[in-house]
Amino acid sequence: MKKYWIYLIIGLIPIISMGQKVETQTNEGNLLMTDSIKSLIPEDRQKLLKNIDVIFNTRMGFDSYFTDNNHDISNFKVNQLRLEMKGKIHDKVYFRFRSRYTREPELGSLDNITRAVDLAWVKIDLATRTQFSFGKLCADWGGYEFDFNPIDIMSYNDIIKNADNFLVGAGISHTLKSKNHTFSFQVLNSRNRTYEEQYGTSAPPSINPSEYPLATVVNWRGKFFEGKFQTTWSYSFFNEAQGAHMHYYALGNKFKGKNFALYYDFKYSDEGLDRNGIISRIIDSQYQYAAQDALYVENWFRGEWAVASKVTLILSIFNCDHSWKGNPDPNGSSKLSTSYGLIPTIEYMPFKDINLRFFAGYVARKYDFASYAENAFGAKDFTTGQFSVGIVAPLLVL
Repeated sequence: MKKYWIYLIIGLIPIISMGQKVETQTNEGNLLMTDSIKSLIPEDRQKLLKNIDVIFNTRMGFDSYFTDNNHDISNFKVNQLRLEMKGKIHDKVYFRFRSRYTREPELGSLDNITRAVDLAWVKIDLATRTQFSFGKLCADWGGYEFDFNPIDIMSYNDIIKNADNFLVGAGISHTLKSKNHTFSFQVLNSRNRTYEEQYGTSAPPSINPSEYPLATVVNWRGKFFEGKFQTTWSYSFFNEAQGAHMHYYALGNKFKGKNFALYYDFKYSDEGLDRNGIISRIIDSQYQYAAQDALYVENWFRGEWAVASKVTLILSIFNCDHSWKGNPDPNGSSKLSTSYGLIPTIEYMPFKDINLRFFAGYVARKYDFASYAENAFGAKDFTTGQFSVGIVAPLLVL
């Protein structure tokens, strides 16, 4: 079905253009019998299309991969291709749909929608500054790492990388009269799949699935000093299973100057049952079940500097500590590993009237295991690398 949407959109473009051209020529009187030509799309529908955007969010290029400084493979790849349609269909009603073509269309057994669909929601204005949303939503987590368009992130830190970021549910948001502060509240499914599919045979026998696998997310977005300093902070509570909950804090901060921007995120995920999965993978040689009482603490920095009108330098630096608070070994350590990331990137934008950029960047990752994890579970330090050159753009085609 997805390809038929594309064909329909491509087919509509010349039809809409014909209708607009005929109207201009009729007004100028430059074409005989123009009045007898009518657009195939009714005028009221043309007005509707003016409020709708169709975007191909794209990142593609040539990638080279490395493990422990040894070259693995180099190949062309479409890293991101997400079709997005959004707009206003009524004075108080909006919609947004985004589907990912770089992910298997696996049906979510809990929410009954393919995981390849990021967004599918309707938003209604309840009042001047209050809106209600329903459908498959973007979890309104704090932090700017997740706020970026996915095409602008070469590699995510561990929490976002392993999370279910798009969940079915409902939300309400309200912006204060000053327009400097917005508060939102969401109630969502806690995951896309059922508990049995999420954990499988690794589900601890002492834990039972919850009858209400839901999550609540509270977010505050603030602006200070005429927007030079901004925040997006959130707290999330996930009812993952009976007696096993997840508390997630994300504090995002942004400072914007004349030709530069700085971002800093702090994230803290306290998981009664290891939802992230990194701790469980480390200990699986000795423990067959998912870890209980896992903790992930992250820092994420990003700097952007426009060194020229068409050239931007970007540097991302991040780390994540992985701890097992529930380690039953009395002589063991809770902290098992730390991951590090460094992503220097240069972007060149050749055109002023379209957001299309050529880029070159390198993703360097290092995974450093504690001596206890090395001795008890056979873990070994390793590094990965990815050098990429290509094109990134949100292509607005309608």
